[in-house]
Amino acid sequence: MQRLANIFWLFGKELKSVLGDPVMVILIVWSFVVAVILEASGAGDTVRNAAIAVVDEDQSSLSRQISATLIPPWFQEPVAMNPDQASAAMDRGQIMFALSFPPDFAADVMAGKVPAAQLLVDATAVSQAELGTDYISNIVQSETRAFLTGSPDAPDPPLRLELRRAFNPNGNPVWFKAVSSLLNQLSLLTIALTGAAMLREREHGTIEHLMVMPLTPVEVALSKVLATMAVVLLAFIGSLLFVVQGALQIPVAGSVPLLVAGAAIYLWAAAAIGMFLGTIARSMAQFALLVIMVIIPIIMLSGGMGAVESQPEIVQRLTLALPSRHFLAFAKAVVFRGAGIELVWPELVLMAGLGTGFFGASLALFRRSMSLNG
Repeated sequence: MQRLANIFWLFGKELKSVLGDPVMVILIVWSFVVAVILEASGAGDTVRNAAIAVVDEDQSSLSRQISATLIPPWFQEPVAMNPDQASAAMDRGQIMFALSFPPDFAADVMAGKVPAAQLLVDATAVSQAELGTDYISNIVQSETRAFLTGSPDAPDPPLRLELRRAFNPNGNPVWFKAVSSLLNQLSLLTIALTGAAMLREREHGTIEHLMVMPLTPVEVALSKVLATMAVVLLAFIGSLLFVVQGALQIPVAGSVPLLVAGAAIYLWAAAAIGMFLGTIARSMAQFALLVIMVIIPIIMLSGGMGAVESQPEIVQRLTLALPSRHFLAFAKAVVFRGAGIELVWPELVLMAGLGTGFFGASLALFRRSMSLNG
């Protein structure tokens, strides 16, 4: 009971230290609100809200029909311009695409000729320009077929591919990027806060005060880990409810309590990594460099920036030691597929096991450093 009491009072001390720092509070709010929204809704691999102008020198029902299909969210409302206005607007960077229909465009189509509609593209945004060109080309072709035959799919090919999206019917990249962003913020804040708490005791000289008190290294270490977990988990829940589900309108197919429980287990592993780095570092500058060396692989290799299966086989095996890889797989299964505990328990066990291993290693180093300081 005395050990639990010691951990409780040390936990309160750490909690007060974190929440009493205005800069730290601002960082936490920024990370789980602004950063998640920016990362989730930033430029992705689809065309979104692209500015387009239409130069319609034909003024036919076909040209108007094609223009009417250039709609949000892929494109802004098309702006009618003449050739000189469209050229000047593109030079100023006001539009990305300019679609021009020549005179007698519809008449030539009906006569069986092959008229050319001109598409000018500002290719400074390379990915968006390339994808947008494909979008507009497909729209022009399908609407022209519909104008001639009454069906945008005519003539039917001998074999047609039917595409059905599972778990994300609209193919909205914001869904996945928001979950990946939450993982990044969990990793960065938890590792940084836990390690900084360890170093703060050493740099402020309060580690000596703890050493002369009837406290064990386990009690000191657990209090720092649990305090960081409590603060970051509370921020995670708020971000999940009010940012991910609220502002970004991302549905959670599975159990929210299960997702929160999995996040708590991952925080245990991330806090143990932070404690390990904070124990081996001798200064804040050294700790900052170590955090960069750890966070970059966590972000790049966990499956947030690219599928784990696309990585070299030896790298895939190495990522099994990253708790973040297992958390992202767990979170995607719960959020998008509605998986229950019977399907994701192996990921939870792996995260808990890795966290315990990192905590044990960091505790051994912490005990050694306390004995050396003594």
